[in-house]
Amino acid sequence: MDIELHEESMAALAEHARIPTAFEVERVLVVSIEDHGLGGFVLSERRLGAPYVKDYDAIDGEGPTRWAERFDLSNWGLISAHSGDRCVGGTVIAFNTAGVDILEDRGDLAVLWDIRVHPESRRHGVGSALFRAAEEWAVARGCCEIKVETQNINVAACRFYASQGCVLGAINRFAYKELQHEVQLLWYKHLAGTR
Repeated sequence: MDIELHEESMAALAEHARIPTAFEVERVLVVSIEDHGLGGFVLSERRLGAPYVKDYDAIDGEGPTRWAERFDLSNWGLISAHSGDRCVGGTVIAFNTAGVDILEDRGDLAVLWDIRVHPESRRHGVGSALFRAAEEWAVARGCCEIKVETQNINVAACRFYASQGCVLGAINRFAYKELQHEVQLLWYKHLAGTR
């Protein structure tokens, strides 16, 4: 698939939001704790008996068109992926934004806030192209690291981030009070060409 990438203004978030995020949860990564955590954590993949659909945009108050209500997006980036005249994916990168805890108050860290690929275009290199573009965007702003949040219910995303060179840096079993069956996984990648 031929893919063209374009940096967009944040005004294009409504178009970005039209790319579906829903996916079927068939497998999860189960977090096992050894010796009350002193022995570490073990992740093992388990197939669910009753798969279900997860749609991040369907969560009340979430979704790209709502972000400007909660965050200052002036330092954020939006990169879209097109095949011909069709938008097949996009990514949003957060950077240098007060009040966004996941940025750790660091000026050298970017967060891959959102990455989405149209279901018909998945597994055709769109996600990898968007991830590389996000890395380049972050390096251009002096970042030495990129961070990504996902959950143990998104096994495909975890495998994708690992394939892009990310390393699992943190597991938070208590991050989501309203979704106690989900575990927050934070991935980090050192950006090439930076100190």
